[in-house]
Amino acid sequence: MKQDRFLLIILVVIGLLVIVAVSLFFIQQEPLEYGTEESPEGVLKNYVLSLQLGDYHRAYNYLQNNDDKPDFNTFQQALLRNSGEFPRSTIRIGEAVVMGNNSQVDITIIHTDNDPFSRDWVENSLATLTNQDNRWYIVNMPYPYWGWDWYIRE
Repeated sequence: MKQDRFLLIILVVIGLLVIVAVSLFFIQQEPLEYGTEESPEGVLKNYVLSLQLGDYHRAYNYLQNNDDKPDFNTFQQALLRNSGEFPRSTIRIGEAVVMGNNSQVDITIIHTDNDPFSRDWVENSLATLTNQDNRWYIVNMPYPYWGWDWYIRE
C-alpha cells in the first residue's frame, strides 16, 4: 500500500512538472511581429517573417529593384515550392557589415528533419543587401528563402 502511494506521488509530481514546462514554453513564445526596416537585419527579419506568414506581396517588396528582379508570379511559385522547408528550418540573423550602399549579414540556418534518427544540420551563410533611395533591399539569400535563378543575367 505504501509503495502504491509513493508511486502515485511520483506520478503527480511528474505530471505537474510537465504542465509547468508546457506552460512556460507557451508563455515565453515571442509574438510574431514585424519590426523596423531601418537596418539590413530588420529587413531580413521582416522578409523571413512575411514568408512564414504567407504574405508574399510584402516579401516581394523587399527584393532589390532592377531589371533582373523576377516577376511576382515567378517569385511566389519558387517560394511556394520551398514553403515546406520553412517549418523545418530556423534562421538566425547575425550582425551586418555595411560597406557604403551594400551590406552583408551573417545568416545561420538550422535545418531539422522529422526523422527522429536524423540530426539537425547548421548552415552558415550570408545575405546580401543594397541601399536604394535610403531603403534596404535584399540582393541574395540562402535556400530555402530564395530562388536559385533570381537575378541571374543571361
